[in-house]
Amino acid sequence: MRDRGGVGVVQMTWCGHSTVWIEDSGTRLLTDPLLRDRLAHLRRRRGPIPHLPSAPDAVLVSHLHADHLDFASLRRLPEHTALVVPAGAARLVRRALGAAAAGRCTELAIGDRITVGGLAVAAVPAAHHAGRGLWSRHRAPALGYLIEGRARTWFAGDTGLFDEMADLRPLDLALIPVGGWGPTLGPGHLDPTGAAEAVRRAAATWAVPIHFGTFWPVGCDRIRPDRFFRPGDDFARQVETVSPGTRVRVLQPGESFTVRRP
Repeated sequence: MRDRGGVGVVQMTWCGHSTVWIEDSGTRLLTDPLLRDRLAHLRRRRGPIPHLPSAPDAVLVSHLHADHLDFASLRRLPEHTALVVPAGAARLVRRALGAAAAGRCTELAIGDRITVGGLAVAAVPAAHHAGRGLWSRHRAPALGYLIEGRARTWFAGDTGLFDEMADLRPLDLALIPVGGWGPTLGPGHLDPTGAAEAVRRAAATWAVPIHFGTFWPVGCDRIRPDRFFRPGDDFARQVETVSPGTRVRVLQPGESFTVRRP
């Protein structure tokens, strides 16, 4: 489908996984940057390594898991790039990137708001594990972000369903996770059915599925086709039934979409 008519209020590019380039009101944001082709046992299986059009004004990090807070990717960004992270995460950033990087961090707790350029960015809940991983003591509550400029955009991060999703309504755009990077999903994740319910609760006009179909574990190729490619299209079908007022745009990694108003 081609974008036709109207004035663009927010333009986004899905770079794969949870990495999204967002432009609104002359301000550029980048979410959960994962800008390389391999992370531990995960390999990028679809889409190019992201090439950013310019330097972002700020990076929004949803939580501490390595596929969302990837220090090798953060090192590829300009040294002045502002980092917005969950409350408690700056200590981990300092340990990995040095004191100068930690000085660029703004920690947000749920309900906190900051201004980035022409945008208001608010930290909203996410139902997801707070830790870095099995071998790390670092913890910081997972967040989503509500971005308000010419449009209201929700970057959900990584989350399960939670009641406060209804408090986000109405939205112009929901960037919603619909899968993962492996053949199974643990607690604190949305599958296509749960994601459709999430955009219904949040009254999203448009929804773009993310967090699927990009990285896959080495050695799991035989079970890739269904579990890897289908979540986006399955989400679109679920939304037709559960939230008929929401329009879905399923992108390939590297593709862009503009939300327009008359």
